[in-house]
Amino acid sequence: MADSSGHSSRLRSLDGLRAISIILVILGHASFTVHGSALKVVLALGDVAHLGVVVFFVISGFLITTLLVQERERFGRVSLSLFYARRSLRIFPASFAYIGVIAAVAAAGYITLHPWDITHALTYTVNYATSRSWYVGHLWSLSVEEQFYLLWPLAFAMTNRRHGLWVAVAVILVGPCARLFDRMFLMGTPYHGLEMFPMVADSLAAGCALALLRERLESQAWYTRVFEPVPSLILLALVLTLNRLMGFTVINVFGAMLLNIGIAVLVHRSVQRWSDPFGRFLNLKPIAFIGTLSYSLYLWQQLFLDRNSTSWHNAFPQNVVFAVIAALLSFTLLEQPLMALRHRLRAR
Repeated sequence: MADSSGHSSRLRSLDGLRAISIILVILGHASFTVHGSALKVVLALGDVAHLGVVVFFVISGFLITTLLVQERERFGRVSLSLFYARRSLRIFPASFAYIGVIAAVAAAGYITLHPWDITHALTYTVNYATSRSWYVGHLWSLSVEEQFYLLWPLAFAMTNRRHGLWVAVAVILVGPCARLFDRMFLMGTPYHGLEMFPMVADSLAAGCALALLRERLESQAWYTRVFEPVPSLILLALVLTLNRLMGFTVINVFGAMLLNIGIAVLVHRSVQRWSDPFGRFLNLKPIAFIGTLSYSLYLWQQLFLDRNSTSWHNAFPQNVVFAVIAALLSFTLLEQPLMALRHRLRAR
C-alpha cells in the first residue's frame, strides 16, 4: 500500500516485499471464496492476510521515515505541506475511485453496504467503525496509515532525530498496553477487537525506529550476523510461528511486538542484502511490478474476493483475474499519471 518512490538505489527490495505482502493478502482472502478451498493450506501459517498487512505497515513506517530523514539532511527541514501533497496524490485518487465504484454498485442494488460505510471510508475512520460491510472492511488499514501520515511527520518535524526515535519506541511500547486494555476492559463491547490506532500503530513504529537506527545497527557486527542465511531463516520461522499463534491472548497482546520487530529486521536484511539470491528474487522485474501494483491490488481485491458471495465473478480463480484487471486499470489511469507530479514535489 505504500508508495513506490523510485529510491531504488538505497531502498532496493521494498517492491518485492510488497509483492509478497499482497500475495499473502490475496491468498488469505481467496481461500475462503467459492472453489478457493485448495488455497487454505496457507492458513497453516495463521491469518496470512493480516500478516501481509503488518508487513505493509512496517514497510510504510520504514520508507516514510527514511524519506523524511533524507529530506531533513538535504534541506535542513521537512516541508509538511509538500509531504501531505505527495501523500494526497498517492493515496486519495485510487482510494476515492474505489469508494465511488462500490457506492455506485450498491446504489444499483448489486451489493449491500452498511449505513455509515461510505462516511467512514471517505473520512478514513473505518478502523473505528463498529459495524462495516466486507467491501470497506479492508479500508481499516488505509485508515490506520492515513492517521499515521497525519501524526508521524508532524512529530518528526517538531523533534530532532533522537527525540523522534524515542517517540517511535514509546509507540512500540504502547501497543501491548493498548491491546491489554482491549482484553481487560473492552471485552463484550462493540469496540473489542477493533483496529484502533493505539492497538496497531506499533507495526508502523517498528519501521520508523528501523529507519532511524539503520546506520547505527549496520555498524554492529552482532546485528549484521542476523542477516546471514541460517539466522535469517530462524527469524523468519519465528515470525511465521508467532503469526500462527496470534489467536492466543498472550501472543496477541505481547507477541505482536516481537512479530513487528522480527519483520523489521527481515525488511532491513532484504534492503541491505539486495544482491544475494533472495534479494535478486525480490528485485526481479515481474516481482517488483507486482509490488508496484500492490496498492491498487489491495483496494480492488476486496470487491472480487467476497467470501460471502456465490456469484461467478467472486469464485476462484476468475475473481483474482478480475482483481488484477481492476488494479491495472487503476494503476494505469490514476496512479501512473500522478507519479511524475509526486516526484516533482519531492524534488522541491
